[in-house]
Amino acid sequence: MKLTRLIPLVLIPAAAFAQTKVTTAPFGTLPDGGTVQSYTLTSPQLEVKLITLGAHITAIQAPDREGHKTDVVLGYDDLAGYLADKNTYMGSVPGRYANRIGKGQFTLDGKQYQLPLNNNGNTLHGGTTGFDRYNWTAKQIPSGVEFTVVSKDGDQGFPGTLTAHVRYTLAADALKIEYSATTDKDTVLNLTNHTYFNLSGHGEILGEKMMINSDKITPVNSGLIPTGKFMPVAGTPFDFQKPTTIGDRINVTAGPAGQQMVYAGGYDHNFVLKSAAGTHLAARVMDPASGRVLTVTTTEPGVQFYTGNFLDGTYKGREGMVFAKHTGFCLETQHFPDSPNQPNFPTTELKPGQTFSSTTTFRFSTEK
Repeated sequence: MKLTRLIPLVLIPAAAFAQTKVTTAPFGTLPDGGTVQSYTLTSPQLEVKLITLGAHITAIQAPDREGHKTDVVLGYDDLAGYLADKNTYMGSVPGRYANRIGKGQFTLDGKQYQLPLNNNGNTLHGGTTGFDRYNWTAKQIPSGVEFTVVSKDGDQGFPGTLTAHVRYTLAADALKIEYSATTDKDTVLNLTNHTYFNLSGHGEILGEKMMINSDKITPVNSGLIPTGKFMPVAGTPFDFQKPTTIGDRINVTAGPAGQQMVYAGGYDHNFVLKSAAGTHLAARVMDPASGRVLTVTTTEPGVQFYTGNFLDGTYKGREGMVFAKHTGFCLETQHFPDSPNQPNFPTTELKPGQTFSSTTTFRFSTEK
């Protein structure tokens, strides 16, 4: 599979964008003196807050079935919270390579590269100083903002100087994220957004109903690195082909699928999406208590479904909310983990002259 794709044109009424307001304000000062800027995108349906540090989504205010708005993502009140949290990647765009690379090693063009090891002897989300720790440059665009980061050749061990852009635009009830990147040397790349959702706004997410458009996962070893095989989800705790309550089978430990749950402490697995061409459905989540619905579409071949298994109460967010286990879920649309070491996975190689591009949309609605 080629990284460069033709993205189908989706026509959005001009009136939807015309009603989106974009405002900006300082969010804080970094230890090196740099200024972190915040951006607020407001439509009649949603309010989305972003910051330049890590290209984070910091808040999304979405209405319930009665029209009452609540923040449905985990986040912090101030810059200090994001600087102190070096483990959750909350709301950020991690990179260069989101997810895991086994032993922090890969071979490209006959040369082996070694990355920093920051997760049980592996590399997670780009290394010890990934894109989530960069203060991206920003410019306002119609109905949104574009963030840009330049990662120099050798950054965290990756080859090539890479320029990446992430565009957030809001139209009515839909937040679109468009990723693009170019390089001056052969490299590998995997970009996603690591927002933790909680459609009720607080408490555990185990009562929310999940549908994932996938009939197989890429199973992992005890270090959460893919084995290179594919496992059908039918008859296992990973079968979300029909809406299923997240917590119904999260504690299953029997059999090979149960062992997968033990390895991760819940769900933290790459689901192979049924459709890999164009824009396709990745997942749909419904919160019975509030009626909120999140629908995720993407051009990516996989989605990492993560149930916040490693949130341990260390960090507190807005209004003193404790980020405890299972208080947020992630739907990280992306290429597969450890793809540089798995020849049967879709390629994550990017070459000079190519442009990586992908799109993911988070759409919010309600059900009675």
